[in-house]
Amino acid sequence: MRRSLSSSLVVGAIFALLLREISAVKTDVSNLRRRSPDDGTRSLCSHLIRPNGYPCTEHTVQTKDGYLLALQRVSSRNGNLRVQCGPPVLLVHGLFMGGDAWFLDSTEESLGFILADHGFDVWVANVRGTHWSHGHVTLSEKSKGFWDWSWQDLALYDLAEMICFINLKTSSKIFLVGHSQGTIVSLAALTQPDVVEMVEAAALLSPISYLDHITAPLVRRMVSMHLDQMVLALGIHQLNFRSNVLIDLIDSLCDGHLDCNDLLTAITGFFFLSPFSPTSISTPLYPNPHSPFSFSNFSFRIL
Repeated sequence: MRRSLSSSLVVGAIFALLLREISAVKTDVSNLRRRSPDDGTRSLCSHLIRPNGYPCTEHTVQTKDGYLLALQRVSSRNGNLRVQCGPPVLLVHGLFMGGDAWFLDSTEESLGFILADHGFDVWVANVRGTHWSHGHVTLSEKSKGFWDWSWQDLALYDLAEMICFINLKTSSKIFLVGHSQGTIVSLAALTQPDVVEMVEAAALLSPISYLDHITAPLVRRMVSMHLDQMVLALGIHQLNFRSNVLIDLIDSLCDGHLDCNDLLTAITGFFFLSPFSPTSISTPLYPNPHSPFSFSNFSFRIL
């Protein structure tokens, strides 16, 4: 009963958030979000990688449908980006995340840094709509058209274009590492024969392809309510985890109104936490702040 009540409360709060978001959004297609690949303030290289002592360069890949994607190239602290001896490896982040996900721990514990220190030519993907990418050639982030895509487009356009770009730059086959959403995008991209020819091997972490047996009560409740259709009907196409509205909502829910340990279970499912007990998790759940996402990604059903 308690878990069901928590799920209902969270779904209700999310719906209230959506109403507030739509009242605050003003479409401005003239305000295009096109940035320099390395403007010194927004780039992943300058924000997180170079401060740890690793050489890093920013690259921009334009997809066939006009999105401007950010790619970072990272070398070891003792290496040279122009003379990197190891094979190229592309890191593809998960849902609600960006390329920084591979560098958030210490240099000894972050996969991006570890691979660079072992001589790999590390490339970091940032798909459309994420904090580190560079927008679109004609569309504003505030326009409906900017968010009119799904994970299939991430496979057919974003990942395919990035793999091709790296292959042309390095003249070498690529090792592919994907996490969560990055795995289903990789699997879909590898259905294209031309992409397969450019990939040496793939390592898929927390692979996902079907949601038939999901146990998370909050996710099941959202699906049963057809939340994706509700928000699209309201004219909302982006949920920005960096917005003050959402930050205030999570703070409010976790401050005496909702046990955030239960919130974690409601989102991930009870068995995700095994062998850990819910009481062993003391850190409130906050979404990764770097990745707005398209509600087209939320179009799924549970059997």
